[in-house]
Parts: sequence; structure tokens; C-alpha cells
Amino acid sequence: MSVISIRGLTRTYLIGGDVEVHALRGVDLDVQEGEMVAIMGPSGSGKSTMMNILGCLDKPTSGSYKLNNQEVCHLSNDERALIRNKNIGFVFQGFNLLARTSAIENVEVPLLYTGVHIKAEERFRRSKEALCRVGLENRIYHVPTQLSGGEQQRVAIARALVTNPALILADEPTGNLDSKRSDEVMALFQELNRKEGLTIVMVTHEPDVAIKCQRVVLFKDGHIVGDGNPDEVINKLAYGIIR
Repeated sequence: MSVISIRGLTRTYLIGGDVEVHALRGVDLDVQEGEMVAIMGPSGSGKSTMMNILGCLDKPTSGSYKLNNQEVCHLSNDERALIRNKNIGFVFQGFNLLARTSAIENVEVPLLYTGVHIKAEERFRRSKEALCRVGLENRIYHVPTQLSGGEQQRVAIARALVTNPALILADEPTGNLDSKRSDEVMALFQELNRKEGLTIVMVTHEPDVAIKCQRVVLFKDGHIVGDGNPDEVINKLAYGIIR
């Protein structure tokens, strides 16, 4: 089943009122349930615009985007926010944790915005379970300053998991980590994908990260110019076969 189904997607911005910038130019993309996909591309290629649309943070100029078979392009901002809060978990490069708030309280935050009242005891239970899934059962009361960068990103991943979303979107999730912590976070993503069947789409500029996904989609100038096995796509990029 397709978690993401995109057809003919375009996004055009007006700069200064009269200059058109074509960020996406007729993109088609499918992501199946249980896939782990890396999106790559140079600055200005359209990958960030694509992630914003996938996350229901922006609307395309034209085309179709179905999330779990529901068309979301024509929904209102409030309707898209509800879809986003129920169906998508976000992981950011900078962790985006509340500084003076414990790990478990950080993880609880999305449960406050699902549109359904969840009792405090249930929020605590689900948040603790999410932290256990990422190996932080002994850190639930620690604040971010008491955690390493890798542990902070694990808290962020737990926060993304707590609503049991259909899709995890990760934007440069290893960008603020050293190589050891980066490997640990990627191993966690791989485990969640392999053992729990989570659908994960991440933007990265690092080939060492992309190679650990099942598939790489390469953007350039608003088009998809490569899509397939990570080894093949990254090698073609490295040798200039894809330009």
C-alpha cells in the first residue's frame, strides 16, 4: 500500500511580486508502507520544498498528494494540521526539544495536539513506552542538558513515534551529530523500520547516511533525476553520471 502517492506536483513561489521560482516541476513519487527512503539533492533542488509538502506544512501550486489514500492538497490549514498531528511524526536536525522540560514531558507534547483528549496517565504511559522503544527507559526524567546529542535525538525520535504515525519525516536527522552518534541514530531508524515496519522518509546530504536507507530519491532543479538502489544512485552521483 502506498503511504505517499504524488502525481504532477508543482510548487511555484513569487519573489518580489513578479519573479517566479519553480521549486518543484511536475514531480511523481510513490512511497510504499514500510519503506525507508532518503531524499538527496543540492541546495535549491526542491528537496526541502518536497519535505514541507509531505509534512502538510505547505501546499503545492498544482498536482495531487495522497497520504494514506487521502487527498490533502485541497484541505484547509486546520484540516491539514489535524492530518499532520495524527499521521506524521517529525524529527529535526536541531532536536527541537523544550530546554527545561524532561524527556518524557517532551515526548508527551504531540499527544496534546491530536484533537482528542488523552488523560494524563495515558499520555505518560505512551510516552514512557516510546522512550523505551528508543532505549532511553533510564533517562525519562532527564532534561536535554543532561543528555548527549545522540540521546537528545533519540528523545526527538520517541516524540515522533508517540502518536503511532503512518509516516516519519526526518530532516537531516544526523546533521548535528558526530560520526559515532550518527551511526547509532541510523541504526535505530533501521531497527524501527525493519522490526516495526515504520515508513521513514529523510532528507540528507550525507551519502554515508543515505546508503543505509532502502532507496534514494535524488532531486535537481525541481525534478527527480535519480530514484532507486542507494549504491547505484550514489555511485552515479559520485561519478557524474547523474548531473
